[in-house]
Amino acid sequence: MGIIEARNLTKVYGRQVACREICLSVEEGQIFGLLGPNGAGKSTLVKMLLGLVHPTSGEARVAGRSSLDPRSRREVGFLPENFRFHGWLKGQELLIFHARLAGLGVEDAWRRADEVLELVGLAGDGRKLVANYSKGMQQRLGLAAALVGDPRVVFLDEPTSALDPLGRRRVREILLMLKRAGKTIFLNSHLLSEVEQVCDRVAIINRGAVVAEGRLTDLLAGPREVSVTLTGLERELLEELQQRFSILELKGDHLRVAVGDREEIPTLVARLVAGGCRIYELTPHHNSLEEIFVNLVREGEQTCG
Repeated sequence: MGIIEARNLTKVYGRQVACREICLSVEEGQIFGLLGPNGAGKSTLVKMLLGLVHPTSGEARVAGRSSLDPRSRREVGFLPENFRFHGWLKGQELLIFHARLAGLGVEDAWRRADEVLELVGLAGDGRKLVANYSKGMQQRLGLAAALVGDPRVVFLDEPTSALDPLGRRRVREILLMLKRAGKTIFLNSHLLSEVEQVCDRVAIINRGAVVAEGRLTDLLAGPREVSVTLTGLERELLEELQQRFSILELKGDHLRVAVGDREEIPTLVARLVAGGCRIYELTPHHNSLEEIFVNLVREGEQTCG
């Protein structure tokens, strides 16, 4: 059983189905990415996993307990996308407040506040008023608040949305460090390149349903294309290749071929050379998470349209 479990989670608002029979399992120590277009049901799903929204049917469990059990929330840290902090507090004071809410004693709360300030790169800014923090500093303070209780599971909703490239890199480093420490990260992000760099598994949700889920390496290892610049391709050899590969395009000296995986590329090259072709250039085109995401969302729209 995973540390995060969703079993047929469904949420209906009137006639609007926000989430439909969602099943997910996240193993402890993973970074799990949740992707989907606006209005797909991501926020509703996260709120059900956190116990902030009661499902219409189904069950969510976190750290071995129902998400509706208040005890499960002691294991969780959460950074919402649109958070607002008390501007009249200093950064350190705000973190101490959150640490005390998480059940830490006074001394431990002070110690832990200083630790997470340093972790997110705000060690020299803890005595400044939150109202004087830049948007990027507030984003990092929000991450610190999510971590101050030393949770086993951390839910992060768009944690790098307000950060510059250096800030995003810092957050990636923090996420990987937390993973090495055995923490579980549930990451909701529109920045697909960020997800691709840090996540072990991803789920793509569209129109309230999961349309793809699995290890990132498996999703990216699907069929790919190869572009070949060559001469000497005779019709007989082309017909032979069409029996084995999907020929996407032949225009002049440029051939585009779809291969099942990268191991088929040497086979293709060997057959072309043996058939008398001279190869001048070969360019493999790898799948990207963005391409997979866009294709799945478009397929869903066509099916529902």
